[in-house]
Amino acid sequence: MKEIDFISNLHKSTKRNYLARVNNEKFPKAKAAELAKKWDFEYWDGDRSINYGGYKYIENRWNCVINNLCNFYDLPEKAKILDIGCGKGFFLYDLMKLRPMFEIKGIDISKYAIKNSKPEIKENLLVGNATQLPWPDNYFDLAVSFNTLHNLYSFELEKALKEMERVGKNKYLCVESYRNEEEKANLLYWQVTCEAFNTPEEWKWWFKKTNYNGEYSFIYFE
Repeated sequence: MKEIDFISNLHKSTKRNYLARVNNEKFPKAKAAELAKKWDFEYWDGDRSINYGGYKYIENRWNCVINNLCNFYDLPEKAKILDIGCGKGFFLYDLMKLRPMFEIKGIDISKYAIKNSKPEIKENLLVGNATQLPWPDNYFDLAVSFNTLHNLYSFELEKALKEMERVGKNKYLCVESYRNEEEKANLLYWQVTCEAFNTPEEWKWWFKKTNYNGEYSFIYFE
């Protein structure tokens, strides 16, 4: 288990106005969070003040991440890959294009996201919870989770980390975190769904507690 960054370049490509989000008149922070946590239209394709403001596919956005993951884990030609918190499946769609022999699966709590996922891979996605993955032990050559597990409460997080460890021969996850008070404030201002507000040291405590042995990285709101 070690920290390795595959995601921060994507995270840093988005510009954020923290004060504008927290002071929004139409969707004040509490209202935005309430709507976002329904994981429905408002979260994905509603007003930008609530969350994504339209979660659209960007051609080949995930290619660099995919190539780095495949190289790092030396994945076989017919690898089995799971995306926990797959959303509309954009990562898996780019993965399918680059590695058509892979068996890909995705799971997400949002019925809206699965319904509005990429048609080319929709049959590979299912609605479900990270705390109960419907696959046998060590089924996947790689299980990934991008910016999802911090949305879980503590009692859910423990189960989800154990489940991810159980189904994946290799694992990689990325979660939100903070290293100082400025990053903590920015995270509080920007987030609408985060429940696990942990420093990197606290996250590592969680990994040790749940016997999660995969790789990990953190994104920070600088």
